Amino acid sequence: MAEQAKTGTGQQTLWTTFAEVFNHSEFVARHVGIDAQAQQAMLAAVGADSMADFIAQTVPEAVRLNRALDLPLSVPEHEALAKLRALADKIKVNKSYIGLGYYPTRLPAVIKRNVLENPGWYTAYTPYQAEIAQGRLEALLNFQQMCIDLTGLDLAGASLLDEATAAAEAMAMAKRLSKSKSNQFFVDARIFPQTLDVIRTRAKYFGWDVVVGDFDTAANGEFFGAIFQYVGRDGDVVDLTDIITQVKAKGSLAIVAADVMSLVLLKSPAEMGADVALGNTQRFGVPMGFGGPHAAYFAFKDAAKRSAPGRIIGVSIDANGKPALRMALQTREQHIRREKANSNICTSQVLLANLAGMYAVYHGAIGVRRIATRIHALATAFAQVLQNAGLNVVHQTFFDTVLVHTDGQTEQIYQNALNVGFNLRKVDDSHIAVAFSEISDAHDFAILTQLFGAAADLPDALTMSLPDTLLRNDAILSHPVFNSHHTEHQMLRYLKQLEDKDLAMNRSMISLGSCTMKLNATSEMLPITWHEFANVHPFAPRDQVGGYLEMIAGLETQLKAITGFDAISMQPNSGASGEYAGLLAIRRYHESLGQANRNICLIPRSAHGTNPATAQMMGMQVVVVATDEQGNVDIADLTAKAEQHSDNLGALMITYPSTHGVFEAGIRDICALIHQHGGQVYMDGANMNAQVAMMQPAEVGADVLHMNLHKTFCIPHGGGGPGMGPIGLKAHLAPFIPNHSVAPVPEAQAGMTAVSAAPFGSASILPISWMYITMMGRDGLCRATEAALLNANYVASQLAAHYPILYTGNNNRVAHECIIDIRPLKAETGITEVDIAKRLMDYGFHAPTMSFPVAGTLMIEPTESEDKAELDRFIAALVQIKREAERVAGGEWPADDNPLVNAPHTAEVIAGDWQHAYSRDEAAYPLPFVRAHKFWPSVSRVDDVYGDKNLVCSCPDVASYENGEIAE
Repeated sequence: MAEQAKTGTGQQTLWTTFAEVFNHSEFVARHVGIDAQAQQAMLAAVGADSMADFIAQTVPEAVRLNRALDLPLSVPEHEALAKLRALADKIKVNKSYIGLGYYPTRLPAVIKRNVLENPGWYTAYTPYQAEIAQGRLEALLNFQQMCIDLTGLDLAGASLLDEATAAAEAMAMAKRLSKSKSNQFFVDARIFPQTLDVIRTRAKYFGWDVVVGDFDTAANGEFFGAIFQYVGRDGDVVDLTDIITQVKAKGSLAIVAADVMSLVLLKSPAEMGADVALGNTQRFGVPMGFGGPHAAYFAFKDAAKRSAPGRIIGVSIDANGKPALRMALQTREQHIRREKANSNICTSQVLLANLAGMYAVYHGAIGVRRIATRIHALATAFAQVLQNAGLNVVHQTFFDTVLVHTDGQTEQIYQNALNVGFNLRKVDDSHIAVAFSEISDAHDFAILTQLFGAAADLPDALTMSLPDTLLRNDAILSHPVFNSHHTEHQMLRYLKQLEDKDLAMNRSMISLGSCTMKLNATSEMLPITWHEFANVHPFAPRDQVGGYLEMIAGLETQLKAITGFDAISMQPNSGASGEYAGLLAIRRYHESLGQANRNICLIPRSAHGTNPATAQMMGMQVVVVATDEQGNVDIADLTAKAEQHSDNLGALMITYPSTHGVFEAGIRDICALIHQHGGQVYMDGANMNAQVAMMQPAEVGADVLHMNLHKTFCIPHGGGGPGMGPIGLKAHLAPFIPNHSVAPVPEAQAGMTAVSAAPFGSASILPISWMYITMMGRDGLCRATEAALLNANYVASQLAAHYPILYTGNNNRVAHECIIDIRPLKAETGITEVDIAKRLMDYGFHAPTMSFPVAGTLMIEPTESEDKAELDRFIAALVQIKREAERVAGGEWPADDNPLVNAPHTAEVIAGDWQHAYSRDEAAYPLPFVRAHKFWPSVSRVDDVYGDKNLVCSCPDVASYENGEIAE
């Protein structure tokens, strides 16, 4: 008989079965921060006997699922990767010459490894706390400068979601700014079809008419805005100066959608008179990724700065007068202006904007000019060979895309190209478009010419076919940042300098309430740079992307099992986009019943600002519903307003658990009330991390839900994007999901226009969520939610003696987050929530969500990924800060000179002349644990008012570099 298994130390093993030693649930323990011992201690601290007892106390019985999710069990990382690898192997990556807004590109390896694949960049949050975000703020300022240079306009934003939605935002901005009284918006017939698709969606619910036509139509009509494509969808380049002059003479805002790579060579939109320029920066090193994510650029004249959508990075100063960066003009944003906001945009595409900006930094003006010249010269040589062979090239002026008249041979040429691994674009039976890119080479050239029956090698001498009148003669990328980092060592060190200025999840927990900053596991991230997922065109033939479609369908099945919904739309590429798509489905549903009058949207007062902003964009009238003292929806007020507006009630937008971090026991009754009055329930999925495996939104009565995959399902925040906001819908709303004009979406209905540029939104990051759910399984997802709820309640229990917990639900429990009230402390000591937020930086922590949803508070969401030791450090920091505030109140420290009002403290300040009432150690090392892993903010407290009064949104001048004020 074999000896009983032993451990390496000679002791009996702890395991008795192979299932235990294979440990298929290993990843669950890697993701969830607390182990069994810590869990037991925390349960005791919150007054629960067991996890089951705790859940019974916390999640109302009325909503509890009380059964396992219909998902497989957890699997280890290597098995999940192998499953996904099998799907990737079903993707055929042809050489893409499709164009139409998406092009193969090369992301420099130094940027790929040190930004895209670096948690120091991708796990950071939106840079609201500027003092610990100076690195990515500088990277975004570089992006803005790049866009300003290429467009010639005064200002540029820090990215939008994609080119199509940027165009729709420009349309809305034109209506705000135009002097024309027209209700018509002109769209150049040469525009990308996916852009027109999204414009039509947006325009309908604003009540505007879209007129598509040629330049004569634009010149002879009356429009509040006009958008022109530069380069046209079929490749032609047209000088827009005259037509822009004509439409502006009638009060129209002139918008140019411009190819970013073409602008390296072509006359700038500003030189032609444009008011706004926008486009996709994907060509600057960002993989096609089956449609995204990509950073759209949005540049505009100075006069439009307060009407522009999205975020803008500006230069200000810190408390010591040192240059410092921050997000400027935030009063324009939806979280402040709500239904009066310029846009519902919340997430942008920061990580992708940083990639594109760094591409420009690494290559510089000469490098990008070489690339743009190569692309154009290849297209020119190709056209010349075809013309010499007697073929008809339709446009004589082009940048990269050659439109060929095929004399009816389109299908044969197209199929021959497929046979040798090339994707061309069939325009119609008589035309094919061939779009050259950064990766096109002499080998491709020889094959392409042969496909058209004009076989030729690439000539030695290059020729430019663009006329001088269309070429730009002004300098681009002349700022030092674009001329200082062209060797890999220079670039590597520059990226490291920027990374070290920022506090991301690889340093400490980020407890932002309603933001769910959880682990973004390495195994989840690995597949996004796989060749098959990264380098596929969104309009590639569907028989080439079976593995992609299977992965997306698999994720849809997973999300259906989790939420209880009948259908999923993957098209929305942010949470705000998901909100829009959800309300869009509701509006379309009502219209299908002949009830277009149902335009009243009930929204609780506590809702996130995107809710009313989205409702306004959908042409709905916002009616605010009161909340009670416990933070719940005021049922009496909701009932009264539902009855008052019964004939026109369209929807209720509700967040669950509530924005106050509480499970509302009455959610079923709330949903039933809205249905009784003919309305639909839109559930905001911002707080879904408290729901998974505990309840199902569809089961309690929601009709549609948006899911933030960048929160609950582990797509990283990327410093402010990317995100994904798919929606789940019940069967009666499923026919109204967005479709796509170029690449139809499976199960979507004809006539349902799009909400995003690509059919599946930012498809290349969907493997992250697929991997997370696959590895966690039904057992791991349940454990994760239990831990998220326990962690939040543990934090609340430990802080309750020091700060009031503003809202609790049944049994004084919170859900996955808690709100601590700073207002009593402020009244007693003069110390504000801002002071506490900045002081936490000295302790090595990012602040919780500040003054949302209640002014003068901090909302804390620890997530399931944090261990007890990290939670205890954070709790200790807040307790110590309370003691520091009491020393101010007691007169030990002056109100205007203490470590809170002077926070954060930089190394330069600590090492400098010290004239404060408190010691350097009290400033820099307020608790022992700080000394072991000190993070130094790179600037002192940033002056927000100065930054808005002295708005500068481009890179600092050369003198700042010469004085060593900016990283070199």
